[in-house]
Amino acid sequence: MLEVRDVTKQFESLEVLKGVSLRVEKGDVVAILGPSGSGKTTLLRCINFLEKADQGTMVFDGEEFQMNHISKKDMARLRKKTAFVFQNYNLFQNKTALQNVTEGLVVARKVPKKEAVEIGKKALDKVGLADKYDYYPYQLSGGQQQRVAIARALATNPEIIFFDEPTSALDPELIGEVLSVMRDLANEGMTMLVVTHEIGFAKNVSSKVVFMEHGVVIEAAPTREFFDAPKTERAKSFVRSISETENQ
Repeated sequence: MLEVRDVTKQFESLEVLKGVSLRVEKGDVVAILGPSGSGKTTLLRCINFLEKADQGTMVFDGEEFQMNHISKKDMARLRKKTAFVFQNYNLFQNKTALQNVTEGLVVARKVPKKEAVEIGKKALDKVGLADKYDYYPYQLSGGQQQRVAIARALATNPEIIFFDEPTSALDPELIGEVLSVMRDLANEGMTMLVVTHEIGFAKNVSSKVVFMEHGVVIEAAPTREFFDAPKTERAKSFVRSISETENQ
């Protein structure tokens, strides 16, 4: 469904991505793990063209694109098939939860307002916010705001959702409600590419793990294989440190 090959990205003298490749099949939940500064978020932003890769090839639904020479028309077409959930929600502060979900449908996709409202309400119901249509972001907890952001993503009926550390801005007691929504989506077959530090989510929900460090993919494997029998020394060290933390 989605494949990227040899993606590179440099910010001034700092080489952030050094030829990264990964593949996502329909229905996969791929967790991208790795220490801070390993290039995970930059990779996700390049895949969704929020950052322009210096080079790299993308194959999406059988079509091939050069990521550094893609036209605005193709970029817009690809973005209509995807959705992005940001770390810090990116909600309009002066709009209600329902308006945040419907805005993109009405403005960018020209969906009639009545239809957009129906879609928006269904999306908010799905993430457990049926009673919060008319609430503004300041009236919602961080977990609820992130669920509004997920509802906004779902409303566009995407083929794949990109999540950039969706729980990292949340207080610990609010993380579970967001992960629960993501777990439900995974169970329904939603394809997801998730940059995360939530090891429990990676272990229990993802189907594949991509482990990155210093701008390269160190290891990529089915989830159980990655955690039970990592092949590289660096991945073994990572899994061992997780086990030690969990056993403390």
